[in-house]
Amino acid sequence: MMAPTNVSSGYNTPESQLEGLLPVHPTAARRPNYITVQSENTLYDDEHITSKFFNRGSTVTVADGQFTVVPKAEEYQFRTKRAISKTGLMMIGIGGNNGSTLCATILANRHNITWHTKGGVEQPNYIGSLLRASTISIGTDTNGKEVHVPISDVLPMVHPNDLVLGGWDISSASLDKAMERAQVLDYDLQRQVAPHMALLGKPLPSIYYPDFIAANQEERADNLIPGADKQAHLDHIRADIRKFKEDNGLDRVIVFWTANTERYSDIIPGVNDTADNLLNAIKNSHSEVSPSTLFAVAAILENQPFVNGAPQNTFVPGAIELAERQKSFIGGDDLKSGQTKLKSVLAEFLVNAGIKPLSIASYNHLGNNDGHNLSAERQFKSKEISKSSVVDDMVNANRLLFKAPEVGPKGVPIGKGEHPDHIVVIKYVPAVGDSKRAIDEYYSEIFCGGRSTINIFNECEDSLLATPLILDLTILAELLTRVEYRKPGQQDFAPLYSVLSLLSYMLKAPLVKPGTDVVNSLNRQRNALESFLKACVGLEGNSDLLLETRIW
Repeated sequence: MMAPTNVSSGYNTPESQLEGLLPVHPTAARRPNYITVQSENTLYDDEHITSKFFNRGSTVTVADGQFTVVPKAEEYQFRTKRAISKTGLMMIGIGGNNGSTLCATILANRHNITWHTKGGVEQPNYIGSLLRASTISIGTDTNGKEVHVPISDVLPMVHPNDLVLGGWDISSASLDKAMERAQVLDYDLQRQVAPHMALLGKPLPSIYYPDFIAANQEERADNLIPGADKQAHLDHIRADIRKFKEDNGLDRVIVFWTANTERYSDIIPGVNDTADNLLNAIKNSHSEVSPSTLFAVAAILENQPFVNGAPQNTFVPGAIELAERQKSFIGGDDLKSGQTKLKSVLAEFLVNAGIKPLSIASYNHLGNNDGHNLSAERQFKSKEISKSSVVDDMVNANRLLFKAPEVGPKGVPIGKGEHPDHIVVIKYVPAVGDSKRAIDEYYSEIFCGGRSTINIFNECEDSLLATPLILDLTILAELLTRVEYRKPGQQDFAPLYSVLSLLSYMLKAPLVKPGTDVVNSLNRQRNALESFLKACVGLEGNSDLLLETRIW
């Protein structure tokens, strides 16, 4: 599938009565001038932004209960290519709720389509996008007041309206019909954006291995790459990526899994534990090679970034090794939208306040067709694994002070030993459409053995929360392909490591470099991303010390 050449660039004359009725929303506006840093640490030329950065940290040794801390600083240079790649987004599951909603969102913004609801006239926007709707502090003005700019203004980034859209789906429904089936967007918006969606046509045929998703998805599977030869499927997908890139004159294609959750793949020595074994397993059509892993391998071999937006273990060890070998970029897993984001924020608040979380019980009314798919036990297990570890690093940060009990409220097991393995218990109930509902119960120990319970109910539009995450992940993945680094004494710049852990803020179960710790703290994830973007323009990281306000 490709975006036809007659699709609007975003600057066309409005084509409907309501189109263009309101000015472009600030989150969708184009601001051609990103920030400029005047510093001996920052150099701008026609092609690159080059910066010097000191990565400051400390080395800690412990002897007889005594902590000895030695500060350290390592110098790096970053070089960012200024020219933004012409970028395509190929989604696996483009005809699902997330895929069709994202396409409609971009088209509505591209054409500035406004629509009526019972509450009045609405306009398209990119609210919910970290990059487009959130700001970053870059310093103070001459009056000592902090100055903030949108995160997307720190470095040159793709504008969402400029993404070329395409992808695969096991359902043959055209994108306008897929949007109608999803029942996410207001009718008046659907009515106006439908002709633009129709121009995108039908999704490319996809692959369907019934063992990996719930049996209740079979009725949708009428748009399949024929046969059962997984090597032929891999070659077909690679050809799709190449054709999409060539037909649309693209510099970069981001391949994104937003299809149904798969069951976990078994990790089998000799099958998917190394890159060569995985490629051989594909050649032999081994049963433990999942569709998502096949798509990931295709993107890796085409040297295009792949992002997994679902919780299954797409990135088996062989896939990670292959990405390292090919110097390709990968990121995942599982979009972090509503309940999980709230859970990580509140858990971090409790821990930082010196309160000891004992257990978190979550009840989730599943949303849309993914919820229908997760009604199957093996697919639910992938989601359970993804969600159950989202607060571990925050709770474990206080393990020096707290020894966790083995059982929480009502006999719920919460781990053994000095600290809990997991304190989150997940319970799913049947799907309720795109408007999913969740209840969290936080059970904590407070002063002098007291107990505290916090109950939170939230309701959210699942796909409307997921869509900006897909956009942010896509835009950041493209940016990170243009960033290189080197250390003092090195002549050549090198690309970043293959696993893009800087994407963690948008993901429930962040993929990180093997052997390194996972960070789930939302504040730390955002600070890491913010600090990295600032480092690329020669600025220091978080300046919340505000020292000038603390001294005479």
